[in-house]
Amino acid sequence: MTDRSADAFLYAKASGMLAKSFVGSRMASLFSATSLEGLWELLFRSEVPLVPDFVLVQMIERRAEKRFLEGFLSLVSKYIKPEGFFVDLLHFYDYNNLKTILASLGSAETSGEFLSELPSLGRYSMLNYAGWPSLESMTARTPVSWCAEALESMDMQDIRSRLDSQYVRSLWDGASRLKGETGVLVKKLLKEELVLNNIVWGLRLRSYYGMSQDDALEQLVATTGCKSVGALYRNELTKPAAQVLSLPLDSYRDWENWKYSHLLNPQEEGVEWSVDPRWIQRTARFDLYKRALRQFHRHPFTAHVIYCWFKVKQYELDCIRMVAEGIRLKVSPAQVGKFAGIEVV
Repeated sequence: MTDRSADAFLYAKASGMLAKSFVGSRMASLFSATSLEGLWELLFRSEVPLVPDFVLVQMIERRAEKRFLEGFLSLVSKYIKPEGFFVDLLHFYDYNNLKTILASLGSAETSGEFLSELPSLGRYSMLNYAGWPSLESMTARTPVSWCAEALESMDMQDIRSRLDSQYVRSLWDGASRLKGETGVLVKKLLKEELVLNNIVWGLRLRSYYGMSQDDALEQLVATTGCKSVGALYRNELTKPAAQVLSLPLDSYRDWENWKYSHLLNPQEEGVEWSVDPRWIQRTARFDLYKRALRQFHRHPFTAHVIYCWFKVKQYELDCIRMVAEGIRLKVSPAQVGKFAGIEVV
């Protein structure tokens, strides 16, 4: 199948998959679930396993994640040679799996049985899971081969931070290599997400850890080539964060003219206000989901729909996790829905 015909075919296929998903108008039914058993039946239309609640939550999350990945793999595999960017998207799970593997190496449990529970990317995986327990074998000839040596000289948190930055930069570089309309659309949506992620993380560092503006800025992810704080103030991924990290955290008036002021936690009369990074993150994720859903339908015969599908389904997966954990913790559907920005009637 040529890439042009694949785009047309994949839009039809992806549209059918979204029609069966709990997104758009169907999302409210997801947040209306009142029991784990009911959530299982709603999602999977099969007999509910007879297991304790905490186990059932894990099973729901893993099965939903497996279905999400299988769906995305089925779309990407229709291309003769998929764009590197779409494979890089999948590597999010390799990077997360690697963090789990690194944590296991320092624990008493190193049997490797947990590997079977990690998300599988099949032939698109960059890690050699058969190389367990040798980290060097698992990461050989991959962009993360440095991890094996770094274990002896770097703190685990620093390794995780470097992995996060490396993944983001691989996505940015992959998006920059996309051509034509697809490249323009993908990069614009990705940039919006990365900019907002930097803003949220910078605000967290300032709010919760008392970091200065410059110190927080140095912890953010920029495009390559930023070797000074000054360069971070000019970089397209970190500049928007730099512009707000200097604002007072407890003055709503100073934030009113911010480009993203619609993401702010509201000011309540008689209540002392301070910026809430968690509120901004939650609202930003919902906004990005809605934007991806709109763009999916506006650009039907481009490869951009694959990226939009990924972001929409990724948000659905997050919502499934929220609902499952909310039920387990006995939080009302209305409260869980409010947390996600969904009105539950």
